[in-house]
Amino acid sequence: MNMITKGLVGLRDWVDDRFPLMQLWNDHMGQYYAPKNFNFWYYFGVLSLVVLVIQLVTGIWLVMNYKPDANLAFGSVEYIMRDVSWGWLIRYLHSTGASAFFVVVYLHMFRGLLYGSYKKPRELIWILGMFIYLSLMAEAFFGYLLPWGQMSYWGAQVIISLFGAIPWVGDTLSLWIRGDYVVSDITLNRFFSFHVIALPFAIVGLVVLHIIALHEVGSNNPDGVEIKKNKGPDGKPLDGIPFHPYYTVKDSVGVIVFLILFAAVVFFAPEMGGYFLEHNNFVPADPLKTPEHIAPVWFFPPFYSVLRANTGDFFGGPGKLCGVIFMGLATMLFFALPWLDRSPVKSIRYRGTLYKSALTIFVVSFLILGYLGLLPPTPGRTAVAQVCTILYFLFFFLMPIYTKLDKTKPVPERVTG
Repeated sequence: MNMITKGLVGLRDWVDDRFPLMQLWNDHMGQYYAPKNFNFWYYFGVLSLVVLVIQLVTGIWLVMNYKPDANLAFGSVEYIMRDVSWGWLIRYLHSTGASAFFVVVYLHMFRGLLYGSYKKPRELIWILGMFIYLSLMAEAFFGYLLPWGQMSYWGAQVIISLFGAIPWVGDTLSLWIRGDYVVSDITLNRFFSFHVIALPFAIVGLVVLHIIALHEVGSNNPDGVEIKKNKGPDGKPLDGIPFHPYYTVKDSVGVIVFLILFAAVVFFAPEMGGYFLEHNNFVPADPLKTPEHIAPVWFFPPFYSVLRANTGDFFGGPGKLCGVIFMGLATMLFFALPWLDRSPVKSIRYRGTLYKSALTIFVVSFLILGYLGLLPPTPGRTAVAQVCTILYFLFFFLMPIYTKLDKTKPVPERVTG
């Protein structure tokens, strides 16, 4: 046993002489001091990494049997499900992982809104995180077409057609995205390339940059106190603890609980009543038969509702163009949060009623928009979506005012636990 240990230590030292292995470990794990008062909301960052690994590994195995061909794609997915050993499990892990990814990312973003994780000095961390979010949306959109089912085909048809509403360049842009005048085999190959090669590389690269930027300025905490301001004689933060072993052990508990819930969905409800895998996607794509109701997968409907709420008589001008503009604005406004928020404090613990009320209204509006986006439009639902759309945007546009007027509590010098 001693010989094995000496051999591993020797190998580590050999690598360390040629690559900063131990320095990277100390900078990002062993000697990286994180606030000692992390709570439940701080699990979702590491859970995002766990789901990313699940998606990459299962995606590699799915590609081994998938055929990016309009005549063979649907059949190859059925072949994976029925004939490939454990293919059904790999496919369900991947499809459930896509939804789980957005669940943990949305909760991760909500934690940023709760504790002001986008405020100075973490503006760049937030911006990189938003680029990860946009890349995930693109990755999900491109992957959604690959099963070549009815909802995949017509969902892609609808989304791509939206780009045609952009003045002057819309038709050319739509043609470039499709690679053809209609969604076809060329579109499928193009989306496959983006989904399997381009965007995974982009997401992994952005995640690395996100973590490096985070460890450069340090993690935020529920109190919004900068732990680097209070250091002991040894130069270590008084309110910080080494990430390893303390948070690696704590996070492992959260990961185990998450994997149990994840496995429960995979084995007992992988379709989640049609929300994770739509019933129409078990029918081969038919360009000559339009589904009665076309709705995007569950993590896109809030923005789809914003699109549909912008009718010609709502904001004026061409309804489709206004819808596309406001749908894009609904995502891009998150980038401006570090500069829209004028509050002197970060954490919601020390904010006043105005911000707490605004955040509550924003979250409720977002959830209602998501629910309405899954349903066929009616005049009543459109009216509700229009109200929620206004409330959604007022959260951002009025933020400089209500965050400045809000009555805040004094922030303690040290973390409170």
